[in-house]
Amino acid sequence: MISIRATILGVLCLALVGVSASPVWAQRSNQSRDELEGVNIERQLGDKIPTDLTFQNENGTTVTLEEYLDGETPVVLNLVYHSCPMLCGLMLDGFTSSLESLSWTPGEEFRVLTVSFNPREGPEVAQQKKETYVQKLGRPSAADGWHFLTGDSTAIRQLTSSVGFNFQWVPEKQEYAHPTAQVFLSGEGTVTRYIYGIEIPSDDMRKALVEASNGSVGNAIDQAAMYCFQFDPEKNTYTADAFNIMKIGSVLTFLLLAGALFFFWRREYEDLERHEAWADRIPSTG
Repeated sequence: MISIRATILGVLCLALVGVSASPVWAQRSNQSRDELEGVNIERQLGDKIPTDLTFQNENGTTVTLEEYLDGETPVVLNLVYHSCPMLCGLMLDGFTSSLESLSWTPGEEFRVLTVSFNPREGPEVAQQKKETYVQKLGRPSAADGWHFLTGDSTAIRQLTSSVGFNFQWVPEKQEYAHPTAQVFLSGEGTVTRYIYGIEIPSDDMRKALVEASNGSVGNAIDQAAMYCFQFDPEKNTYTADAFNIMKIGSVLTFLLLAGALFFFWRREYEDLERHEAWADRIPSTG
């Protein structure tokens, strides 16, 4: 028998079919083609980051990545360096704008780890950047869930390698050549999704967080969205899954037909009962 929950999901799916996130375009840097050789992201979906790596948080306290992973709460990993002349600042600005459009707040439904891949940067600059972006977000409580980490070159390379983030130092320009992406992690540290570009549509971020949490965050609409939408790496966004929507449509059609048949059968049965009741009241002429 079809459950009420399946019916609700079906209705929500049909309502969500027309909703699509705008594409995210990657921001170009001022690097030449030779400098960008080998600078990319090799998706490591399903792999787990090394949770025992140690970094320093914005207060200068030594922490492990495991401290930010509770097994349930999804995590967004930002890999940046704060002295970046252009791209990283744009990405953090865009990420903050995405958070502004999202009803969820870091520290509640999810966490954010902004990790510098420049080993020369330390807690002082991390603290400054945290204050800047939490203030820009306008939600003071986000400070409890948005963490800015710095570390040594060994820990940095192990972390970036585990998520396939390939960057390199350009001596001639005294800066790093690097890609841009938001990496979504499960509460256990497993890589679940990459979304590229400067600013992520809030709908895509919400879906990616629900996906990373394995459905433990979000409401019925979010669950319907995850059933009706699939991530398209080529388009870098979530797109409607025609097959699943057709399945839901078939279920809805069956329910509507069954409901109509039951209604007409019930009305016919009640008419028959009324007819028999009136027949019993008519006196016999025999």
